[in-house]
Amino acid sequence: MVEALQRPDPDALLAQLEAEADQARRGKLKIFFGASPGVGKTYAMLGAARQLIGQGVDLAVGVVETHGRSETAALLQGLELIPLRQIDYKGHQLQEFDLDAALARAPDLILMDELAHSNAPGSRHPKRWQDVEELLGAGIDVFTTVNVQHLESLNDVIGGITGTKVWETVPDHVFDSADEIILVDLPHEELLQRLKDGKVYIPQQAERAVRNFFRKGNLLALRELALRRTADRVDDDVQAYRREKSVTTVWQTQESLLVCLSAGLGSNKLIRSGARLAAQFNVPWHAIYVETPRLQRLPAEARARILRTLKLAQDLGATTASLSGHDPIAVAVAYARDHNLGKVIIGHDSERLWPWQRSFAERMGRACPELDVILVARHRDEREGTSPALADTSPPDALARHWPGYAWASLAVALVTVGTAPLVRYLDLANIVMVFLLAAVLVAYKLGRGPGALAALLSVAAFDFFFVQPRFSFTVSDVQYLLTFAIMLGVALLIGQLTAGLKFQAMVAENREQRMRALFEMARELSSALTNEQIAEISERFIQRVFAARSMLLALDTKDKLVRISELDTLPELDAGIAQWAFDHNELAGLSTGTLPSAPVLYVPLKAPMRTRGLLALLPTLGQWTAAPEQQRLLETSATLMAIALERVHFISVAQEALIQMESEQLRNSLLSALSHDLRTPLTVLTGLADSLSLAGPPLPKAQADIAQAIREEALRTSALVSNLLDMARLQSGNVKINRDWQPLEEIVGVALQSRAQLLAGHTVQVLLPADLPLLYFDPILMERVFCNLLENAAKYTPAGSTITLSARQSGDSVEIILEDNGPGLPAGKEEALFAKFARGKNESTVTGVGLGLSIVRAIVEAHEGTVSAENRASGGTRFVIRLPAGQAPEVPKEVIE
Repeated sequence: MVEALQRPDPDALLAQLEAEADQARRGKLKIFFGASPGVGKTYAMLGAARQLIGQGVDLAVGVVETHGRSETAALLQGLELIPLRQIDYKGHQLQEFDLDAALARAPDLILMDELAHSNAPGSRHPKRWQDVEELLGAGIDVFTTVNVQHLESLNDVIGGITGTKVWETVPDHVFDSADEIILVDLPHEELLQRLKDGKVYIPQQAERAVRNFFRKGNLLALRELALRRTADRVDDDVQAYRREKSVTTVWQTQESLLVCLSAGLGSNKLIRSGARLAAQFNVPWHAIYVETPRLQRLPAEARARILRTLKLAQDLGATTASLSGHDPIAVAVAYARDHNLGKVIIGHDSERLWPWQRSFAERMGRACPELDVILVARHRDEREGTSPALADTSPPDALARHWPGYAWASLAVALVTVGTAPLVRYLDLANIVMVFLLAAVLVAYKLGRGPGALAALLSVAAFDFFFVQPRFSFTVSDVQYLLTFAIMLGVALLIGQLTAGLKFQAMVAENREQRMRALFEMARELSSALTNEQIAEISERFIQRVFAARSMLLALDTKDKLVRISELDTLPELDAGIAQWAFDHNELAGLSTGTLPSAPVLYVPLKAPMRTRGLLALLPTLGQWTAAPEQQRLLETSATLMAIALERVHFISVAQEALIQMESEQLRNSLLSALSHDLRTPLTVLTGLADSLSLAGPPLPKAQADIAQAIREEALRTSALVSNLLDMARLQSGNVKINRDWQPLEEIVGVALQSRAQLLAGHTVQVLLPADLPLLYFDPILMERVFCNLLENAAKYTPAGSTITLSARQSGDSVEIILEDNGPGLPAGKEEALFAKFARGKNESTVTGVGLGLSIVRAIVEAHEGTVSAENRASGGTRFVIRLPAGQAPEVPKEVIE
């Protein structure tokens, strides 16, 4: 019997075999884990690697950082090193791990120090842990090192402790999926001594490290976090081993609590006591409620109280679960063993119906002796005489409400008695007993437990009174009939109760199957929905069918505002303020919740994987809402399916828009490039012909000379437009190579002013550049185009006599270049739109141009890692602000200055 109980689940065993097969094809990852730099992780890794070399393991070193430590460098001697790859980044040669060379070498084991390292741009993966994942996928074992501050989940916590932000992190799933974790621990006194001895950093760095990161308090906190994280990992390994070996007993390797709730009053005290004990022990805790067939018949108020208690436990940090089963003891013990929970908190019940009746705690202790059972007294004013987990909180008038069933039971027994009375001459009494038993079973099946029990009692009484000698008397002449009555009563009660119980379970299973079928159909229909309107229609149909409620789906519009998906959907009871609150706080609100429970509508946020996508408003048709645990889970599951469907439709529309935009941009750039090349040559020829007319003799008359000059100017203007088209096409295609160098700003500004002198002839131009303005790192030719386009734009859109001012100033780590005028200013609300391609200040205007100048300005500035913006001046006019990174200009040799 014990072996049968410990037999593993076949599905779990199959999944385990498949996981082991996948794991066998992957390499093994061993992490040497430490609290801080200098504890000896790399040293321990190299020591373990040398032991494996002695065992014949084929080993290679991918990356090992010695940081100048002689002991570590000594262990590295004689090991095969995979040559590092040279990467050119911003004029510097960087050395990075060569993943392709490692995969081609394919050793049995490779050493990869500093798992959190960020690779240089140009590498296959941005992070070293991604290189390790590819090595593991190729079947290569990996040894690596990690500090606790590099774990993603602890990064903010450690940053708050040490005051130092660590930017290089490792996702926790990489750490958790490692095959083995080796904790390399060192007391803080020894670590500080190693730091002073120069075994961690060079003396100058060591002194600075002691003042900042390597303080005693920091090291103690980091060590505690490392020990706790390792302990959590070991606990996960223990749990995995228990599942693998089908261990059914609780191993109290880690303190943990389980609170068993009941349907009676007083459970809130259990929850609060469990929360206090969990906080004192600093351990995780769970709260469960076991719903038996008896408890499924509880009234609405009792079920609502259970839901509130579970919600309280969840708010206090517990992992909650609503379970079902015939025996609450067996279900609770199975849950404790499955989650390895060693301490169980149960409400104490001093009152017993019978002296021999055992309490819930005593029965649990007998069922699972390895558990520590903690009894918590209940408040007498809350208990109302109920017992834990088996309380029947049916109202006192239940019998009055169910009297028709008892009347039908009595009538059924009377009919059987009348029907079998004439047959007493032809049938043996044993057969008549069978007829009465059949009647009791049918009554229990049709009318339930209570009427079935009454039918059993009446059947025994009727059989004794009407059929047993002496008839029409309860006197029994043969003592053996007493045994017959007892067996008849016992069999009738037993079969009747079992029949009623099985019917109830079948009804519960049928209801659950109907809900699951409805959920499946909803999921299937949502998977093929292509619009939000279809999602809303499917959702409303599901809510009406399963929850008997009206509903309305709200989704986000383009401005992230909640709007109705379909204008035909109306819910007058909807409160927009409550709906917005539920969406903003991502919590349930409204009917039967902790926020505005008196509201008639329940508001359910639709939480998708990326973000909250909308809101489901639900209005019960009966005006009340008491969701049972399984209904609550069903509502949460359906809301998640709706949210995922909304998010899928959203991303489909985003992908379609992006595809259309990409195709239109590609077509536009192709047209721009083709037109620019085809028009440049004839425009150049036209300009040359206009010049030749004025140079050829004899001199042209004034009218013809003016015409030739006009032809030349229009050709030059059109050529400038074509140049802008060609520049934009090149910038969009990415074919422009930026030749950046340190340049003085005044030279580029002077060249731009000279090239646009004719356009600026009727304007006053002021250049205010400070003498101490630093050199800037940019492409002089492209930056000249920026100033030419800005000056040309100012000259076109301001009247003659306007003042154009160009100034610059250094602001922090950037330089601001400001071009402003006192003209009419920009159209209100279009300051940002003017930087789009083919955007003009006025749709109909005598000003020439195609609206590419400012677009080219932004493209060039952003290529230089800068920004450009436009705004209207308070005193009138326009202001363009260019922000470029200042950088650190090289020092000019003194002899060059002289």
